[in-house]
Amino acid sequence: MEEYRYKKVLLVDDSEIDNFINSKLITKTHFAKETIEKLSGSAALEYLKTECKKADSLPEVIFLDIMMPVMDGFGFLDEYDKLPDLIKDTCKIIMLSSSESFKDLNRANSSRLVNKFLNKPLSEKALEVIKF
Repeated sequence: MEEYRYKKVLLVDDSEIDNFINSKLITKTHFAKETIEKLSGSAALEYLKTECKKADSLPEVIFLDIMMPVMDGFGFLDEYDKLPDLIKDTCKIIMLSSSESFKDLNRANSSRLVNKFLNKPLSEKALEVIKF
């Protein structure tokens, strides 16, 4: 059986359908052994604060949607930046967007917290090139 590239990833997207499809793709391609899905930035932050007390319980990759109600991806980043260094040092953030907005792309690329910016939907090809 093929080995998984990562132990755990976190999907943060208000679309249950996108989370479902991305989760299946992540499992099928052996990108990660476990996928955690959160439907909002605040739910994802709460998960990171309460469930992830040690480095080995943290997701190695966070796929973060930009466009979400209440707290968008950039609002998540503002709050994420206040979390302990252990979390920020362990998790790599990949921002996802269905928008072709250069403003979003530039803003994501200028954030020191964002490791990569990808257009939705996720694809096998996009997952293949992600290596941290």
